[in-house]
Amino acid sequence: MNNYPNCNPFFNPGADSRASAPQAGAALVDLREYGDPPALAQGVLGRVTAAFRDRVEVITAYGPCQAQLRGSALFRAETVPVTGDWVQLDYLAGGQGRIAAVLPRRTMLSRPDPAYGGQREQVVAANFDYAFLLSSLNHDFNLRRLERYLTAAWQSGAVPVVLLTKADLGEASDARRQAEAAAIGAAVHVISVRTGQGLDALEPYLRPGMTAVFLGSSGVGKSSLVNALAGGEWMATGAIREDDSRGRHTTTHRQLLRLPSGALVIDTPGMRALGMWDVTEGLDESFADVAGLAERCRFRNCTHRSEPGCAVRAALAEGSLPQARWDSYCKLRQEAAYADAPEAYLRRKTEKNKQIAQFNRKRKTNR
Repeated sequence: MNNYPNCNPFFNPGADSRASAPQAGAALVDLREYGDPPALAQGVLGRVTAAFRDRVEVITAYGPCQAQLRGSALFRAETVPVTGDWVQLDYLAGGQGRIAAVLPRRTMLSRPDPAYGGQREQVVAANFDYAFLLSSLNHDFNLRRLERYLTAAWQSGAVPVVLLTKADLGEASDARRQAEAAAIGAAVHVISVRTGQGLDALEPYLRPGMTAVFLGSSGVGKSSLVNALAGGEWMATGAIREDDSRGRHTTTHRQLLRLPSGALVIDTPGMRALGMWDVTEGLDESFADVAGLAERCRFRNCTHRSEPGCAVRAALAEGSLPQARWDSYCKLRQEAAYADAPEAYLRRKTEKNKQIAQFNRKRKTNR
């Protein structure tokens, strides 16, 4: 399957598979098998297959190598390479290297970094074509969480695809109907790794050179789906708790894998929280119905609270816009406002709280 002696196309980032130094006449890896490689004027081009705090593992034309980060990169979030990144590196002997630059990202998924209290951006993955959003058809199914993932996926610049997993557990029609209503503009597929149901519908997304990132909470079946698509036990899988269908982390870091079909997947650990970071465009895409209603309001700066001619309030009153969906939109918009300008958001919140306190004091005085 592979004609390159220095490269394992199914590179397992956990394995010790260092490439030898470039040698005259050595067979080279065709990096087009790992996506759409950008042009590079100098240095060695590579794609990050796994990222850790102080090092990354990269596939290059000379095979996989271990690459160290420059010291300054550890403290500057915008320069830290993530899984899926294309990088320029200084290639050293013995399959070692040093990252010189992270090349411009075509797509990327971001969230507030939990390690910094949400004050910094954390890029989860980069340079993918599709975002597979997995939600299990058991107790894990949560429409509000799905809306959150859809918003982040649209903002990433990739195409979101909703996968309702574990269809063998029971009836999926109601969950599918809810997901399709929420996932405006995105395809929804019902699949089962155990029975193979729906897996053939994923083939158009998994063409050679295309990259898909797998996103979802622990226990939804991300690693099991990777194994099914790979035709073997590539990833460790774990059982879920029967009382609440929650899983335990079996994937401990994000890694890029090349499937036998030639497609690439980025498997990610289950995220306990997916906060919003700069999702203005993603909100408009994910909540296109709400955005469309807002455009029909009489006033362009309508706050959808008490203004006459508010199309949003009218839709809520007649039930065409579910209250839960509106509440979800407001919550995500609030998170996005905080991420965009936390100090300004906190000032507005403090001022609003003062106004509420003053109003309550006046009420008590007038009694």
